[in-house]
Amino acid sequence: MTSKEIIGQMESMCDEGQRQILMRFFKTAPGEYGYGDEFMGIRVPQTREVVKHAAKGFPLSEVPELLMNVWHEVRLCGFLILVEQFERLATKRLENDAEAVNRRDEIVTLYLQYAERANNWDLVDLTAPKILGHWLLLPTNLGDDDYKRNVLDQLAASPCLWKQRMSIVCTWKTSQQGDPSWCLCYAEMHLHHTHDLMHKAVGWMLREMGKRVSMDLLRDFLRQHAHEMPRTALRYAIEKMNDEERRMWLMTKNR
Repeated sequence: MTSKEIIGQMESMCDEGQRQILMRFFKTAPGEYGYGDEFMGIRVPQTREVVKHAAKGFPLSEVPELLMNVWHEVRLCGFLILVEQFERLATKRLENDAEAVNRRDEIVTLYLQYAERANNWDLVDLTAPKILGHWLLLPTNLGDDDYKRNVLDQLAASPCLWKQRMSIVCTWKTSQQGDPSWCLCYAEMHLHHTHDLMHKAVGWMLREMGKRVSMDLLRDFLRQHAHEMPRTALRYAIEKMNDEERRMWLMTKNR
């Protein structure tokens, strides 16, 4: 399939009723974070079906046409094609394969080049951990660990909310693989962010780090920062703790 064929197929799947629901859900009204985003009314499982039939062998050169499309679901399709291709190249068997390393680097480079096109939280959350987060754990020819850190630093420092969210949400994958350092670094960096979507992301990633790596590390972080964390971030971070411990941390916030 070509990008034009994918776009044509997806345009034939438009559902006006579902479109209106998605426009409200993703806050596309004036003044809301998703203002200007346009939806076709296609559910994520339907988009994944398109990806399943298109991703294998789909040329990277065709992906930008999808990522630059006005429709949210078409952009999601483009990003999920990158996810599918990256994951095929990131199996244990191919981790150190020279060709696979180069192709993964091409995908990461393309992903970063078009990062602003992931301009709503679902586009970030469904892709950043599986592409960017996984890449942090793998061999690359783009640079050393300092280079990887610089990539995330640039995303974190960007004026674009969605790039900022990438820098913290991608740490879901690193925490899953037992490395808490990325989460702790970028949670602290974004601790005083003003946007509710970032409060939720920071708390969510801290919770996942505690669950996947160490609750003691999470408690250490909270002992240092609970008093200054936005309440939403704190509530998300402590969500899996028992009632007594949650009350204790919330009281710390109130002091």
